[in-house]
Amino acid sequence: MPKSLDPKCKKCRREGVKLFLKGERCAGPKCTLLKRNYPPGVHGPKGKKRSTEYGQQLREKQKAKRIYGIFERQFRNYYDKAIRQTGDTGQIMQQLLQTRLDNVIYQVGLGKSRGQARQMITHGLFLVNGKKVTIPSYQLKTKDEITIKPERTKAKNFADLEKQINEEKIPAWLHFDMKTKTTKILNKPTGSELDLSFNPRLIVEFYSK
Repeated sequence: MPKSLDPKCKKCRREGVKLFLKGERCAGPKCTLLKRNYPPGVHGPKGKKRSTEYGQQLREKQKAKRIYGIFERQFRNYYDKAIRQTGDTGQIMQQLLQTRLDNVIYQVGLGKSRGQARQMITHGLFLVNGKKVTIPSYQLKTKDEITIKPERTKAKNFADLEKQINEEKIPAWLHFDMKTKTTKILNKPTGSELDLSFNPRLIVEFYSK
């Protein structure tokens, strides 16, 4: 599986917003975006140019790809899947992205970032409906249950879940049972439960040209 080797902080600076690619570090005072809130490049703060309509659409697409850590071909596949379904294409595409296994692990708090969540999944730490899944992009459905592999419950990643997981921050479409360490998909995210960090309408416009 290919992966981007570009510096994570550079991606945030390019988009001009925090993408939370480094987990807790992004929320603290050491965040690079706080010190250098301008695009990377030799021109420094003066390097930002006025964007065209196409440029705005492109930036939203790039932002969404970087947030979820996926490449162009896979991201385009999400658009193709969404456009074949009945309903709002942008919302359906957001739902497909939100219900990826790596995103759910991150949203619940089992992983500090989506990148860490992907690594934990590929190492075989989780079961979906009792079966081991090692594919970060695995598409979850309503009523699916994610559990920690029994022999890995004492791993360093899960040593202090009660402090690590903030149940108030878990989206309403997800439920985490601390006693059984089980995550359940209650329903598809809708409205304000969707990812509001990018504009799906601009992405649909980009691909529909």
